[in-house]
Amino acid sequence: MSEMVDCVVVGAGVVGLAVARALALQGREVWLLEAANAIGTETSSRNSEVIHAGIYYPQGSLKARLCVQGKAMLYDYCSERGVPHSRCGKLIVATSTEQQNALTGIRARAQANGVDDLQWLSREEARALEPELECVAALLSPSTGIVDSHALMLALLGDLENAGGVLALNSPLAKAHCAPQAIHLEAMDGTCISARTVVNAAGLHAPVLARQFEGLSAVHVPQAAYAKGNYFTLSGRAPFSHLIYPVPEAAGLGVHLTLDLGGQAKFGPDVQWVEGPEDLVVDASRSEAFYAEVRKYWPGLRDGALAAGYAGIRPKIHGPHEPAADFLIQGPRDHGVSGLVNLFGIESPGLTSALAIGAHVVGLLHQDAVS
Repeated sequence: MSEMVDCVVVGAGVVGLAVARALALQGREVWLLEAANAIGTETSSRNSEVIHAGIYYPQGSLKARLCVQGKAMLYDYCSERGVPHSRCGKLIVATSTEQQNALTGIRARAQANGVDDLQWLSREEARALEPELECVAALLSPSTGIVDSHALMLALLGDLENAGGVLALNSPLAKAHCAPQAIHLEAMDGTCISARTVVNAAGLHAPVLARQFEGLSAVHVPQAAYAKGNYFTLSGRAPFSHLIYPVPEAAGLGVHLTLDLGGQAKFGPDVQWVEGPEDLVVDASRSEAFYAEVRKYWPGLRDGALAAGYAGIRPKIHGPHEPAADFLIQGPRDHGVSGLVNLFGIESPGLTSALAIGAHVVGLLHQDAVS
């Protein structure tokens, strides 16, 4: 006989933590299962730690709505809980006439998403803010910022545990069976539990895990794709106080400059499609392309200033030659399995959107309960 619990959330990255916290704050019994020996060891700890404004995403998309909502929630949460963060702002820079035209479209899309604080800067105005910057024009996003992602995750975990939630590390799942009254879960070590509600927030592994759910039709499970992002760190202090982003590429936001809370700069991520989520070694030979891209907006970058940093994997659900996919958050009304929510393709702006995703999942499960 397996133990019956109310809610199980699978995956203790920043999104899984936010979802588990949101459910626990509703007064529900929550177990948070994590396959690794610590929280947030994959995508949540291998990103730029940027609080995104909600600029780039298609109007009406989950990415647009949850990013704008999540940004406001995240700034409030960080202020309330003392999570280190900075509303440092960023410049989106055009280095050619063609890119300058693209900035107009970016500003229009941002306004459609409810981001109404972007400011158009001429070359002279941009250089007045950042004298080392080279561009023909720029957009200033004052509500973009940075956050200490590990401190954020610890705060979310603290909230979960204070509300009675339980974190179980080293607890990978092997399979699940969807029955009418509960979802039966079996861990790799043979432990069995049953839950009225299960949220699959396994990030990179969410599609693979969902395929182990007997009773969930395979037509509802997307194919996982993995886009590696390499980062290079800057030796010495950067001459910038804002984040610097080029006009976006198709699969990412370009090789941008971000700062940590201590003012140290890193560049990336680039886009390198890989076969699986295990390839986390930075190829130092890719630095040549980084120098070329960065010097388009910072010609003063000196030779030898970049060192291989770290890499992360984007949990994508579209391939290299396909249109970018939205977040795919499936509730019972989507796939027909009562009590189950699957979170697929939660890449950027997942960190920014985490608190809003938690609220969204609570809403989906409420719909299921009253239907």
